[in-house]
Amino acid sequence: MEKSRPTLAQEISEVVIAFQQQTTGHAPKAVTVVLSQDTLVIVLHEALSRAEKDLARSPSGAEQVREFHQQLFSTSSQWLLKQIERVTGVQWSEAVVEVEPATGDVVQAFARSAKVQVFHLAWSEPGKAGPGRHAENR
Repeated sequence: MEKSRPTLAQEISEVVIAFQQQTTGHAPKAVTVVLSQDTLVIVLHEALSRAEKDLARSPSGAEQVREFHQQLFSTSSQWLLKQIERVTGVQWSEAVVEVEPATGDVVQAFARSAKVQVFHLAWSEPGKAGPGRHAENR
């Protein structure tokens, strides 16, 4: 039986997990990859360590966790960017990271030409679906 080739999203996910493991010492619980023609968004679900989650319980601690991950990404993302370019065949000109300390999620966004901004949308009821979003059971 012939083994099927991984999808583009699976290949990107594997690269991102390896990067996260190498830079932080632990892997995220799950990874979501959304790729369009000019934009790539990667969500690392529950990517923060227990210590980071504990620190992020206070506003100042949450800011420290955000700043740490942004600095880590800016200083070590060249390898990740090259690997994603190898997998996608696309040269990405912009890359940003945003951390949501309350959930432990890390969002990495890449664009070909436009400036990237990441916004976190909070819904009033946890688990309730909002516009363009689906509810997940955990």
